[in-house]
Amino acid sequence: MATEAKKFLGYTKQEWSWVLQDTGNSAYSLMITTTIFPLFYKAVAEGAGIADADSTAYLSYANSIGTFLVGLMAPILGSIAEYKGFRKPMFTVGTVLGIVSVLLMAFSPSGTWTFAWLGLLVLYILSNVGFSSSNIFYDASLLDVTDKKRMSRVSSMGYGMGYIGSCIPFLVYMVFMLNIDSMPFSLDWLTRAAFVMTAVWWFAFTIPYWQNVKQTSWIQPTAHPISDAFKRVANTIKEMAQYKQLFVFLLAYFLYIDGVGTIISMATAVATDLGIDATVLIVVLLIVQIVAFPFTVLYGYLSKRFGDKIMIYVGITTYVIICIYALSMETATDFFILACMVGTAQGGLQALSRSMFGKLVPEGKHNEFFGIYNVFGKFSSIIGTTLLGVITQWTGNSLNGVFALIVLFLIGGALLFGVKEDGTKG
Repeated sequence: MATEAKKFLGYTKQEWSWVLQDTGNSAYSLMITTTIFPLFYKAVAEGAGIADADSTAYLSYANSIGTFLVGLMAPILGSIAEYKGFRKPMFTVGTVLGIVSVLLMAFSPSGTWTFAWLGLLVLYILSNVGFSSSNIFYDASLLDVTDKKRMSRVSSMGYGMGYIGSCIPFLVYMVFMLNIDSMPFSLDWLTRAAFVMTAVWWFAFTIPYWQNVKQTSWIQPTAHPISDAFKRVANTIKEMAQYKQLFVFLLAYFLYIDGVGTIISMATAVATDLGIDATVLIVVLLIVQIVAFPFTVLYGYLSKRFGDKIMIYVGITTYVIICIYALSMETATDFFILACMVGTAQGGLQALSRSMFGKLVPEGKHNEFFGIYNVFGKFSSIIGTTLLGVITQWTGNSLNGVFALIVLFLIGGALLFGVKEDGTKG
C-alpha cells in the first residue's frame, strides 16, 4: 500500500482522492437512483397510460436486470483486475458507461410517446451497470489507499462525503425547481439539465482518483488472461470453504444489504404512489442526505470503540423498525420520519460492511474477493426489488412490499451473529 506521510485534515492525498470519488458517484445515487430520474420516469410512464403500481414494478424490475448483469460479470471483472495495469482501465470503462448513459437521458424523447418510458428504463439499466461495475474496482482499491487500522474510518468518510457532497448538485436543481414558475424554461428542460449536471459532477470528482490512486498489488498478465481469470474465480470459490467466517458474513450481507439497496432505489416511486408532492419529496430527500453525513461518520467513529459488527447490528435494527413503520405510513410527515430513520443508518451500515469485509479478506486476494463481495451485493438487490415489485402488484399497495423486506434484515442479522470480527479495529 502506497500512502504519503503528509495528511490534510487527518487523511492522505490518496485517501482523499478515494473519498472524493465517492462524492462524485454519489450524485448518481441521489439524482438518478433515488430522486430525479424516478420522478421523471414516473411522469413519462403516466403520460403513456401506465398505472402507478405497474410503473413502480417496472422500475423495480429494471433495477433487478441491471444488478443481475453486474452480478454475472463481477467475479470475472474482479479476477481480471488483479492483473497489473488492468484495474484502473476497467474502472474507467464502467465509469464512462455510467456517465454517458446519464448524459443520454437528457436527450430522451419528449411528450407522451408510448415507448419513451421503455427507452428511459434501458438507459437506466446501462447507467446502473456502469455505476455498479466501476464500484467493484473502487471498493477493492480501498486496500490500496489505506491500511486495516484506518479502513473503517476512511470507508465511512467516503460514504459521508458522498452524502454531503451530492447535496450540492441536488440543491442547485431544487432551487430552480422551487422557482420554476418564474423561470424562462420548463420543468422538463430543468430535469434534462440536471441529468447533464449529474454526469459532469461525477466526471469532475473522479479526476483525483484517476490521478492519485495507484494499484499497489497485482499479478503479472498471462498468455490467456480471460480463461485464466475464469480458473482463478473457480479457485476463489473453492477457497471460500477455507474462510468460513468470510463466507458466513457474505451470506448475511447478501440478505441485509438487499433490503438497504431496495429501499434506496424504490423510495421515490413508493412515495409517489402515496401521493406525496414532488416538491415535498425532494426537500425530504435533501434533508436525509444532510442527516446521513454526520451519522455515517459517527458510525465510523463508534466502530473504533464497539467494533464494526455491533454498529452493523445497530443499522440492521433501525431498518427492521423502518419496515414495520412503513405499514402505517400515510402522510408526508410519516414519510419524513421514515426517511430520516433511513438517513441515520444507511451510510454507516454500508461503510462498515465494506470495511469489515476488507478486514476479513486474505492478503493478495483483494480484487477477487471484492468481486465475490459485489456479486453477493448485486444479486441480493435482485431478490429485494423483485420481492417488492411482486408484493406491490399482488396487493396493489407498495407499502406492503416495503414491509416484506423485513425478513431480509432478520435472517441477515441472525447469520451475522456467528461471524467473529477481525481483531483489528479501524
